[in-house]
Amino acid sequence: MTTDWPALTKSLSATLREMRGGAPDVMKAFSGLAQAALRTDALDTKTKELIALAIGVAVRCDDCIAFHAKAAVDQGASREEVLETLGMAIYMGAGPSVMYAAHALEAYKQFDDGRKPRDQAAAASS
Repeated sequence: MTTDWPALTKSLSATLREMRGGAPDVMKAFSGLAQAALRTDALDTKTKELIALAIGVAVRCDDCIAFHAKAAVDQGASREEVLETLGMAIYMGAGPSVMYAAHALEAYKQFDDGRKPRDQAAAASS
């Protein structure tokens, strides 16, 4: 069974919008926490998204993997950076993290493949 990671994020986004409407104070506070955590200071946003991806693997959260794999791609993370990040997640989470690292790699590939045609089209028009 292969997960369609981009479709998963779209589906989850709709449900999260419903959550924002049903629990606005909690979701606003969570959004504020996310914005504060992602603010660039000593670490850049790409590094923070790679950390979040590793944590998603270590805690076995497919939904977290989906969103942070997409964010890592959006921040320009390379395949090699993702693989090194997944190596750390495996180191910290042992066998179960190996399985979830495979999920994360597949998610990264799907989002990266979805980005490439736009990047190639932009390069061709330059």
